[in-house]
Amino acid sequence: MYKHLRRSNRKRKKRYGSPERRGQIPERVSIDNRPKIVDARERIGDWEADTIIGRNHKGAILTLVERKSKYTLIRKINRKTSHAVNTAISELVKGIKERFLTMTVDNGKEFASHKEIASRLNVDVYFAHPYHSWERGLNENTNGLLRQYFTKKMDLRKISIEHVLHMLNNRPRKLLNFLTPDEVFNHISYKTNGCTY
Repeated sequence: MYKHLRRSNRKRKKRYGSPERRGQIPERVSIDNRPKIVDARERIGDWEADTIIGRNHKGAILTLVERKSKYTLIRKINRKTSHAVNTAISELVKGIKERFLTMTVDNGKEFASHKEIASRLNVDVYFAHPYHSWERGLNENTNGLLRQYFTKKMDLRKISIEHVLHMLNNRPRKLLNFLTPDEVFNHISYKTNGCTY
């Protein structure tokens, strides 16, 4: 029965205290320096970013998730390079650039040009600690939802993402008092249990 669960893959060995093996990204700013308001999820504009990879590294998907609203942006990229990621981010943020305040990423080399992202978006970029995926837990969970549709056996160059993106952003979430990410991100005002969204 476990094969029918969303996360049906075998458990991975935890790497607590393991040294970073992928090399250091220059001038990265640690998540330790990120403003505390980001943890509170009280404002729109704090994002988490990551990539998911296709079979045999054929294609990838860049994912951006806004922490308060759970609003998701995704874009296919042919190669997991910093240039491809930067280009995809620039395309994704058109029209909503002012809604980016911070971005938290992992230590993958695709985010090596983080200073270019910071300059282009006027955003502060922070790096999670190596092998601390829970520091970007929302993004990891969203990637898990995407894996329901785009499995690790798929060539991600050949997929269509629009329908899946629509489903993610228009799915009511318990954490949002059963509003959708789209409703919260786009400031559709609702009052639920004394809270205004």
